[in-house]
Amino acid sequence: MMTLPINRYRFFQKLQPLSLLKKITGKSVTGCLQVFSRSGSWSIYVDEGKLIYACYSEKMFEPLYRNLQRLSQQISTLPREIHEQLRAIFETGIENQAIPNPDYLAICWLVNQKYISPFQAAMLIEQLALEVLESFLNLEEGSYEFIPESFLDDMPKFCHLNLRLLVERCQTPQNVGKASRSEAPNHQTSPTSQSQRLELFKINELKSKSKSTPNSFRTNGYRPPIYSLNSSEHRGQRITEPPVDKKIYTIFCIDDSPTVLNTIQSYLDEQTFCVVGVTDSLKALMQIVRTKPDIILLDISMPNLDGYELCSLLRKHSHFKNTPVIIVSEKVGFIDRAKAKMVKASGYLTKPFTQGDLLKVIFKHII
Repeated sequence: MMTLPINRYRFFQKLQPLSLLKKITGKSVTGCLQVFSRSGSWSIYVDEGKLIYACYSEKMFEPLYRNLQRLSQQISTLPREIHEQLRAIFETGIENQAIPNPDYLAICWLVNQKYISPFQAAMLIEQLALEVLESFLNLEEGSYEFIPESFLDDMPKFCHLNLRLLVERCQTPQNVGKASRSEAPNHQTSPTSQSQRLELFKINELKSKSKSTPNSFRTNGYRPPIYSLNSSEHRGQRITEPPVDKKIYTIFCIDDSPTVLNTIQSYLDEQTFCVVGVTDSLKALMQIVRTKPDIILLDISMPNLDGYELCSLLRKHSHFKNTPVIIVSEKVGFIDRAKAKMVKASGYLTKPFTQGDLLKVIFKHII
């Protein structure tokens, strides 16, 4: 059972889950609804009132692995042991990482590695959302907050799902109790109360029937087209399809240790990343200007020009004002991190790091 800070308990109150969902279905609503209970927490991400992801904290990876196992029987490119690979990359040391949703990172990685297509990712997210929502609808007491800026803001979006239609599917007799039987504490809810709650949601839903296509999130400057599912089960749902041509991300690494550069190269798949390694920080500056990488990994302790100085110089160049620059160092002190912020570094990666650590920081800043 998850241990919550004492201040969470002070604000526990009777909750009406459908009323909370109704509040986030407006077209102007984008962000994350977080709901806390004594058993765990729910995170429901929306973009312009449409659901883009949902998860339950206590069983974040189990539903993902279960659904991937089912999909592996239908998708030839998805190996049955994929969950072992995901566990090694995204679950190892997760308690010490400031990544809210490594499960979503795992889905992004599956798409990038072409284990699943963006369309299949959308279907996977939809099934996970149904399971999360069913357990959420049984919640009776807790606290909540809405965060306008969320972890998914700069991540690719695979779907925009209609919350009301998802709730309707959760409330149908064949689905009640099916999805979240193991995902959340058991709460007895009568069919009558479920029907009344659903009707309340329908009446109070913030409706927006504009026929114009809502603005989609841009991924790497690309505005993806919108796909609609034709089956009655998915009518009204929108699937966002990224570009057909796969982007190769250029990762520029500056470290005076060839061993570190070789390690980074071995950790990153060459079908997704192009790694450029340089040991001389003085020569690196001109090479960066020519290469214009998607992300820069920068060691602090280097002769001639240290990482802080190089980062400061890069930020003065108009093209690199917003390029993610990640400081890579064995130093973990407060002063070192403060220096990194002063030169406007985007993040901090501590040596030694695992493949999972590296992938997390890269996904967070460039996808």
